[in-house]
Amino acid sequence: MKNYHFKLILTFYIISIIIILGIGISFFYILNNYISNNAEVDVLIGIIMFVGIIILAITSIAMSVITVQRIIKPMSRMLKSADYIETDYLNTDSEELDEIVDELQDKLSEANQQKVQTETILKRMTDGVISFNMDGVVTYINPAAKFMLELKDTDQDFKKIFSKYKEINMEKIIYLEDWKSGDEKPEIRIENNQGSMNLFFVSFRNEFNRPTGLMVVVQDITQQVKLDQMRKEFVADVSHELKTPLTSIKGFSETLLSGVDNKEDQEHFLKIINDNANRMEKLVQDLLILSKYDNNVKENKKIEFDLGELTKSSAEKFEIEVKKKKQNMQCYVTADVPLVYADKDGIERVIINIISNSVKYTKEGGVIDIYVGYVHNDAYVKIKDNGIGIPKSDLNRIFERFYRVDKARTRQFGGTGLGLSIAKEIIEQNDGNIDIKSEVNKGTEVVLRIPVKK
Repeated sequence: MKNYHFKLILTFYIISIIIILGIGISFFYILNNYISNNAEVDVLIGIIMFVGIIILAITSIAMSVITVQRIIKPMSRMLKSADYIETDYLNTDSEELDEIVDELQDKLSEANQQKVQTETILKRMTDGVISFNMDGVVTYINPAAKFMLELKDTDQDFKKIFSKYKEINMEKIIYLEDWKSGDEKPEIRIENNQGSMNLFFVSFRNEFNRPTGLMVVVQDITQQVKLDQMRKEFVADVSHELKTPLTSIKGFSETLLSGVDNKEDQEHFLKIINDNANRMEKLVQDLLILSKYDNNVKENKKIEFDLGELTKSSAEKFEIEVKKKKQNMQCYVTADVPLVYADKDGIERVIINIISNSVKYTKEGGVIDIYVGYVHNDAYVKIKDNGIGIPKSDLNRIFERFYRVDKARTRQFGGTGLGLSIAKEIIEQNDGNIDIKSEVNKGTEVVLRIPVKK
């Protein structure tokens, strides 16, 4: 393409100017020779016509220049580009064309692979993801979103999906940016049969910052809500457990300060103060132990030791209490138990805690049997009694902190409600497990499993 249009247009304007000049000269000649005998008038008319022709010519030239600059040149550049592309591809040999085709196929394959990877990631995500177009129609939804929002395959519309929640409005989410300050995304918490969910909304926008759709991310926060509730309950329980003995200590100390003449009353009040102080001390110690395990501050000093010997020595510490209640407690080692590799002090604490509970909650004349054995690469300690037992409805909560089956009875025996929680933490820190079976008025069986030294 060789800019023939430029030459054609310029030629056209030049010819136009020549014609105009020729016509002007002809008119001047005719006027001068045929129209008027007054030479001055003829000359004046000729000059006016000549000036008009000159102005017309200049105007024509100016218009041509503007036309060329504003219209012809941009069109010429476009035509040149098209000519270049056309010529470039027409002049390309077959090998170069094959290379171009291969390159395009590679890019297409790469794009498809990225699409598959993205879809795989979205499908495997534990968070739900849903995208909508501006009409509220679902353009993508992953399995997690269907499960968490309890959706059916027919739920393909924004209003239908969120019809249960009146506070969720698509137009409000997209157009009202003042939902949250700064760069925070609009967020709504909902509850359903699957638990507690957080919904995060993000609008899609084009290069002109106009909304083109909406994406919803569904995050399951059920466990976080439960933990938050447990934390609140824990703080309330600690406050209550500390308040009760403090109230007793303060009340009886004020009574003593006001003056008590009877020596027996003084000793009785002092004993109550001492018992409550010991109870608070034990509670604080248990809380510190739990805190160390929670924050991984407690170092497990693992060593090899004989679990049978440790269990027997732990049981012997309760001889006086067992005799007072006329209970029958026996400890049996039922097999050749290999040495275990664990935190000896921690395991001893757990065994003592379980035996102590059996002694406390077994009536006078009751039976407590302790077995030490070995099965499936684990050493075990089984502590079985015929005590008051635990209701079935409470078994799944007995390892919760401060949870008590019978609060009045537990406080009567000096319990803090943290013993089993600490026991579970210690056993799990040593790669073992603890299991409890119980029936009301029939007794309780606790089994501790601890890995042996490999």
